Amino acid sequence: MTHLTANGPIRITRRVWWRPAAGTVRPLDPWLGIEDATVSAGARELCCWAALAGGGFARGAQTLARLGQIRVSDEQLREVTEAEGRQVRDQVRTGAWGPDWDASACRAAPGEPTRLVVGLDGVMVPVVTAAEKAKRRGNHRRRRKARRRSLLARRFQGETGPWKEFKIAAFYDGRGKYKYALGVSGGPDVLGQRVRRTAGRLKLGEAQEKVSVTDGAPWIRRQLETRLPMLDARILDWYHVVEHVGAAATVCFGEGTAEARGWCEAVSKALHEEGAPGLLAVIHETLKATRSPAKREALKGLQQYVAKRGEMLDYPAFLAAGWDVGSGPTEAFCKTLTSRLKGSGMRWDTPNAEAIMALAALWHSNLWKPYWTAQQKAAA
Repeated sequence: MTHLTANGPIRITRRVWWRPAAGTVRPLDPWLGIEDATVSAGARELCCWAALAGGGFARGAQTLARLGQIRVSDEQLREVTEAEGRQVRDQVRTGAWGPDWDASACRAAPGEPTRLVVGLDGVMVPVVTAAEKAKRRGNHRRRRKARRRSLLARRFQGETGPWKEFKIAAFYDGRGKYKYALGVSGGPDVLGQRVRRTAGRLKLGEAQEKVSVTDGAPWIRRQLETRLPMLDARILDWYHVVEHVGAAATVCFGEGTAEARGWCEAVSKALHEEGAPGLLAVIHETLKATRSPAKREALKGLQQYVAKRGEMLDYPAFLAAGWDVGSGPTEAFCKTLTSRLKGSGMRWDTPNAEAIMALAALWHSNLWKPYWTAQQKAAA
């Protein structure tokens, strides 16, 4: 057999035993560290690193040959990377792998309270449609005999459209030292279950200050209420509110006008000093002076948006407690976990997209080295 290592391929000849009752036994494989794979842990790490670097698997294979002296085809690089990503994803699902810290470490300085922040969001990923999948499989069948191998062993189903929303969860301490993210392709309840399990692992309930900072999507609010009832506060991301205010100002006063800017400043001041009541008061006064149906509709829409999320806009209390009111870290994870998936012309099977996100989450959660150290020990 050929075994791929960090120093290149090695051809190994060893004795293999087989009998009907016991199956196949390879006595030397555990000693060689290749019991479950033909690619060493060191080579797998380099393959995953090159594949995540961007530019597609073909460019990743070139990078790997140039820097790691490992020569593989782009197809083999894809197979190794996606298989590793699925393993990481499965370990995260079962709780066998996760963050190596908990809430007790999230303290800015001695004597200060421990603080842990939670963020949830959705992000769109380009996926393969069912029609594209059928066409690919037809082409693969025609080439199957010539290539002497089947590319159809893993028959993932295509999606109904070219884009699919994946869900992202982030846990962080607010200082950038401790952070952990995960991504799923399932619906809100799938993410909610993972969030609940991760919160238990991080001992979220034992943090002295525990808050969420998210946008106002109903599914996010529902998951936070049901899965994380121990939160001290659910904060509505300041910039999402500002976006809604800006949209109403454009309708009422015109885009980029001095009147629109002045109104936005007045709203922001009221929101900062009084929270939702201050914002609703400004909207109410503007409504009294407005007769245009379109402008009134925009203002009433903003009014309803704020009224439904009033407790999430208590910015005077949030800022007084020293809590961040922006969801920047979660937004950053949405970009970094999916950047490899959004290259020009890329389309992904949903399980493989989830696998790549799992590897990216390892890197951006500062768990890359611990994970591969564990893989090396397991192979030793």
